[in-house]
Amino acid sequence: MPRTLVYLLPLLMGLALWQHGPIEQWASYHHFADVHALGDMPNAANVLSNLPFMGIGLWGLHRLWQRHTRHAGNLGQNSPSFHAWCLFALAIACTGIGSAYYHWAPTNATLLWDRLPIAWACASLSMALLAERVHPRFGGAVFLIGAMGVATLSVFWWGWTLAPQGHLAGGDLRPYLFVQFLPMLLIPLLFWMKLPAQQPRAIPASAAWWALGLYAIAKLLEIGDHAVLETLHLLGGHPLKHLFAAAGAAVLIRAAIRPARP
Repeated sequence: MPRTLVYLLPLLMGLALWQHGPIEQWASYHHFADVHALGDMPNAANVLSNLPFMGIGLWGLHRLWQRHTRHAGNLGQNSPSFHAWCLFALAIACTGIGSAYYHWAPTNATLLWDRLPIAWACASLSMALLAERVHPRFGGAVFLIGAMGVATLSVFWWGWTLAPQGHLAGGDLRPYLFVQFLPMLLIPLLFWMKLPAQQPRAIPASAAWWALGLYAIAKLLEIGDHAVLETLHLLGGHPLKHLFAAAGAAVLIRAAIRPARP
């Protein structure tokens, strides 16, 4: 029965978004609070605050692959989520590149390349969680390729629905929001139900909850971008959002590379 609820979650989430109708991007989306330049770099705080994503993603990918080569022969049996975590780390590194590119010149055209790696990170995270707590098959090639394909299509769907409406507002964000928020709903569902780990290297509940909390703070900072700058007079909420989201990714990757439980 608990696993049935896990399978029902994406179905119910998809139906809710479908019933809601198109969710459009608002016209002021690109109006960030901190637009100060650093030399020839526009929007410097929003651009540079993406460096942690790149560093954390590359560090995680290196450590995961290092562990893989060190324990070759056993990993395939003991860690079906390995490839999902590798994709997650790679997507986090790409998020830093895509987000920096977007914030250098914020437009809908550059935003597509910001959202694409975020969608990949969320899709690979969902598969890693499902492989570790529901069934190892979610870490296999079929599910990973399918999840990454859905993530990619969700972003291009927004771009395609936006095209006839100009370059300020519009488009349909529902598929992208589905991909982005699915792991945020999976974490409380999987760990509240206390589903047993399917592998020795499954991340602990504490890491998942910490990551979820940091990401929730990041979203609040994103919403309060202008208010945070008015309060701190140093940084807006958006660059701080990058730092908290990167910290959440670091918590997950660190948990994924820790030694297996005895």
